[in-house]
Amino acid sequence: MRCLAIDTSGDHLTVALIDGESVEYEFCQDTGLRHSVSLMPYIEKVLDKAGLTPKDIDVYSCVIGPGSFTGIRIGVSTVKAFSYANNKPVLPVTSFEVLEYNKPYGKNITVIDARHDNYYASIYEDNIVVKEPCFLTKDEILCLKDSYDVLSATDSDITTVKCDLLQGLVKAVKEKLKTSITDRESLIPLYVKKSQAEEGL
Repeated sequence: MRCLAIDTSGDHLTVALIDGESVEYEFCQDTGLRHSVSLMPYIEKVLDKAGLTPKDIDVYSCVIGPGSFTGIRIGVSTVKAFSYANNKPVLPVTSFEVLEYNKPYGKNITVIDARHDNYYASIYEDNIVVKEPCFLTKDEILCLKDSYDVLSATDSDITTVKCDLLQGLVKAVKEKLKTSITDRESLIPLYVKKSQAEEGL
């Protein structure tokens, strides 16, 4: 089963074509949050390398957040458009799952930088969510660090395991592929808290 998976949830951009054990990909560590400009060329490059067209894909997947509000919307909209155009199912993957599948065992806190020493977080024990996505301060995470490994995409004084965003996405998609859904409208962004614009209303 072929799956085209994208991650536009942060500064990075990942496009991966997963076909069994074969993976074609394009990864950029820092797009300058210009996903709207970079995403389609990356998708075209990955499909061209595999000699495929969008119609040849069985499932379309994207990271639904948390992360960059604009980036997430771009990813979700793109996957929905491909899915509608080609009548194929979709697969949502969270940013937390991308981190968790770097180390899917033990006791982990997966964290996404929300700026100003605040983090979006989810807590796992042996790959089972024991605390749903929440908003934690740096001090709160440090208090838990003796009991949990802290999984992050960046090096910081709270990070125990620096994660590979490409490999995490690929592993998460492979594990979740059978849970793809035909209800495209249920593919929605995961926001742990409101955007700054929404909070100002």
